[in-house]
Amino acid sequence: MGCSLGISPFVHPFHRLPPSPFVPELSPPPSSVAAAKLRDTTFLHPHDSGSSSPPKPSPTKSLLDGKFSKGSSKELDHEWSFDSDENVNIEDGVCVDDGVNVEDGDDGVNVEDGVNVEYEVNVDDGVNVEDEVNVDDGVNLRPCSSSGPNEPFIGMVFDDVEDAQAFYKVYARKKGFAIRTNHTRLSKEEKKLIAVDYVCSREGFRRERSKQKERIISEPAETKIGCKALMGIKKVGEKWIVCKFVLEHNHLLLTPRSTSLLRGHRIVTRVQKNLIMTLNESGVPTRKIMSVLSKEAGGDFNVGCIGKDVENYLGNKRRKLFEEGDAQRLYAYFFDRQCKEPGFVYSMQVDENGCMGSCFWADARSRASCQYFGDVVTFDATYLTNIYKMPFVPFSGVNHHHQTIMFGCALLVNETAESYVWLLRTWQEAMLGRAPSTIITDDDKAMAKAIGEVLPNTTHRLCLWHILQKFPEHLAYVYNRFPDFQKDFHHCIHNTITIDEFEHEWSVILVKYELGDNTWLQNLYNRREKWVPAYLRSTFCAGMSTTQRSESMNKFFKDYVRSSTMVSDFVHQYEKALDARYFKEKEKDVRTKSTCAILKTCYKIEEASIVYTRKSFTIFQDELFNSQRYNSTKFSNEGESKTYRVVPHGKETPLYHVTLESGGDKVTCTCHMFEFMGILCRHILCVLGKKSKLDCLSQHHILERWTINAKSRPIIDIPILEGHVTPQDDLAMRKNSLMMQFYVIAELGTKSRKKLNHLSLALDKVHNELLLMEDDDNIEESVGPVGRESTYESISQRSQVVSNFSQTIQDPPRVPTKGRPKSLRAKNPKEMQPTKKRRCSVCKNEGHARNNCPLVRDIGHTVQVDSTNLDS
Repeated sequence: MGCSLGISPFVHPFHRLPPSPFVPELSPPPSSVAAAKLRDTTFLHPHDSGSSSPPKPSPTKSLLDGKFSKGSSKELDHEWSFDSDENVNIEDGVCVDDGVNVEDGDDGVNVEDGVNVEYEVNVDDGVNVEDEVNVDDGVNLRPCSSSGPNEPFIGMVFDDVEDAQAFYKVYARKKGFAIRTNHTRLSKEEKKLIAVDYVCSREGFRRERSKQKERIISEPAETKIGCKALMGIKKVGEKWIVCKFVLEHNHLLLTPRSTSLLRGHRIVTRVQKNLIMTLNESGVPTRKIMSVLSKEAGGDFNVGCIGKDVENYLGNKRRKLFEEGDAQRLYAYFFDRQCKEPGFVYSMQVDENGCMGSCFWADARSRASCQYFGDVVTFDATYLTNIYKMPFVPFSGVNHHHQTIMFGCALLVNETAESYVWLLRTWQEAMLGRAPSTIITDDDKAMAKAIGEVLPNTTHRLCLWHILQKFPEHLAYVYNRFPDFQKDFHHCIHNTITIDEFEHEWSVILVKYELGDNTWLQNLYNRREKWVPAYLRSTFCAGMSTTQRSESMNKFFKDYVRSSTMVSDFVHQYEKALDARYFKEKEKDVRTKSTCAILKTCYKIEEASIVYTRKSFTIFQDELFNSQRYNSTKFSNEGESKTYRVVPHGKETPLYHVTLESGGDKVTCTCHMFEFMGILCRHILCVLGKKSKLDCLSQHHILERWTINAKSRPIIDIPILEGHVTPQDDLAMRKNSLMMQFYVIAELGTKSRKKLNHLSLALDKVHNELLLMEDDDNIEESVGPVGRESTYESISQRSQVVSNFSQTIQDPPRVPTKGRPKSLRAKNPKEMQPTKKRRCSVCKNEGHARNNCPLVRDIGHTVQVDSTNLDS
C-alpha cells in the first residue's frame, strides 16, 4: 500500500523499461485535469497500481540521444593539386547545416547545402594532400585522379556541382579570399539546378536601406566593395562546365595562413562539435574551449574556426532546444530517468494554463543517504540559477566523513509559504516519511510558517551567519559611534557558555549602548532560542550552525550555470554535482578502510576509537590530545553523580563543569559538545582520564553516524542498483575503449609518411565496410540475453509508479532582473558625500561618457569637434 505525491488523479503502473531514451508524446488533457489549478505529475511509491499505462515512446528521435543518420559512400574519379611557393598544408571544409558561419543578410549568405568539405592540397614541396568531401549524412566523396590545373579556366569540366564548388574554394583559399554562392538558376520544366555562380565574398555593395537604418549598436565594418572575381558553371548533359571566370580582385588578398580566419573558410567540424558540447556541458567557457581546440589542432591558425563560431554553434543548439520546450524536456528527462533508475522520484506542479510550476526530484542515493544522515538538514533558497529566476532549493546534510551530501532539491516558482509547504510535504514523502530532528534555514517568515505546519516536532534553527550579517546593516550607527560594540557583541554571542551568562551580557549591552528601545533588536531577541548558541548547545546539529552546507553546493553550481541556464540543462548539472559528491565519499571510504591512523597518545581509548571514519577519528583524537592541557577537581557530590571543575592548566577561565553519573556511562559537560556534535569533548576526557577510565570507549558515547559502518543498514524500500550498467553507460564504455585503441594507433601512424598513408587507406576501407554493415547488435541488444531481460523485468516490478501527464507542459514565464535591492544599512557619513560626476572625454560635458556622446553618431567615422570646446 503506498501513497502519492500531490493531488493528481492519474496513476499509471510502470511495466517494462524502454529500450532507449525517448521524449514521450503528450496528448491534450482531459477536462477534469484542466480544471485543477496545480497538480503533480509523479508519484513515489512502488506498490500502487493504476488503470492506465505510461506514455509510449515517441518515434521522433530525441535531441538527447545525439544520434545521426548515416548514408552511403560515393567516390569521384579525380583530384587536384596546386603549386605553391609556401609550405602550406591546407585543410578546409564547409558545414552549413548547423547554422554556423552565416554572413549578414546585407553581405550575402553562405551556401546551405549540408556539405562538409575537407581538403588537403598537394603542394610542390612534396606534401601529399588529398581532396575529400565529407557529407554530413555519412557520404564520403574522394576526388582521386591525376593532378589538375592551378586555377579554373573556361571549359573546365566537373562531374558534380559539389566538385566545382570545392575546387574553387580550395583555389580561393590558396589565393587569399573567400567565396560564396551568388546566383543559382533552375530549369523551367523540372526545376532542377542548371547553373551556379560562385563569387568573391566581397562582391556587391551594402544596401542603402541598411545603411540608413538606425542601429542601437555600432554599424559593422564594410565587407562588400564590388569585387568582380567569380567562377560560373552550367550543366551540359551530365557534366558541369565552367562558362565564366574572372581572375582579378579589387582588394588585397591574404596569405593562405590568414585566409583560414575568413568567414567563408571557417568551419566547426563534427569532431570539434562533439568536443565543444562535452566541454560546454562541463561548464568550460568559450575562451578555454578555444584553448583546448588550439592545443588539439597544433596552433590557433589550424583550428579552422574562431571563438565567435563556437558561440554561434552553442547558440543554435540552445535555440533548437527552446523550440522543443524547456519544461517539456525537463519532464522527459524526469520520466526517462525514472524508467532507468527505479529509486528516482520527482514531482512537478502545473498551473491551469499548462505552465510548469515548482518541481522536486531526488535519486535513490539521496533518499538512502537521508535514512542514514537525515537527522540534521539544511534548507536554503537564496540562489537563483535559471532564466526564469526560480530559486534553487537544495536539501543538504553531512555524512559520516563530514562531507556535504544532498537529500534532493527543488526549483520553486515563488518563495511563498504555500510553495514551501508543498515542497516540505513532497520531500518528506520521498524520504519515506522521515522527519529530521533539526532543520537549519535562513530567517524567512514563509519558511518558518511552512516548517511549523509540516514539521511541528522538528527543531527549527536559524542560520547564525545570516543573522549576524544583519547587525551591521540595522545597527550601523552603533558600530560607528561605539568602537567597542563589536567586541562586546561578539563575546556575548560566541563566548557565553550557559544561558544565564548570555542573558547577563545581553542586558549589559542593551544598557551600555542604549539599545533598549530598538524594535528590530527586540524582535530578534524574542526568537533567541532559534539562533543563539547558548540556547542550542544541547541540540544535536551534527556540528552545523549555519546553512553553509547548502551554500557550498551553490558555490559549486556557479561554475556550471549562469542566469541564462535552462532548467532542463540545470538538472544535468545537478546530476554531475551529485556524482562528484558521491565519488568523493567513495574515496574517503577507501582511504579509511585501506590505511591506519597514526596514534598520538598512550591511552587505549585512542585505539578503540578506530571505529570512527578518518575525519571523525581526527576530531576525537584532537579532543583527547588537548584534554591533557586541562586540570579537573571535584566540585560537588550529590547522590550518585559527581561534578568536576575543569579549567586549563594555570588558568581560572574558561570554567567548565562536568557531571559524571555512577558507572561513568552518562557524562555531561556544560560545553555540550557531545550533545551538539556527537563526539566527546576534551573536558569529559580530562575527567575520565583522572578517573582512569580511558581504556575503552563506551558504546553509549559512540554515535553510529560517525562510524565506518554508518551505511551498513540496508534500506529495503529504496531500490539502489549498485554496479548496474545502463545501455547508455555500456555505449560510453564501448566508445571509450575504441578511443583508447585509436589513440595508440594514431600515435604509431604519425611517426612517418608511409605509416600515415597506410593507416589512412586502412581507415577508409574500414569506414566503408562499417557503413555497409547492418546493425545486428541493435537487434540483439533490444532482445538481450535472458539474464539481462529478467533483470530489467525485476527492476520494473520494483519501480516507482509513474503518472502519464496528458498535456504538453509550457515553460514558466521569464522574469527580468530587477537589480540589487536597496540596502537598509545606515551609511557612514563619508559614504554620503557626493561622488565625482562623469565627464565626457570628447565634449567635456558632464552626465555621459564618450561611448554615448551626442556628438559621436557613427562609430568608425571621424568626428569634427570644435577645438575651442575641447580646450574649455
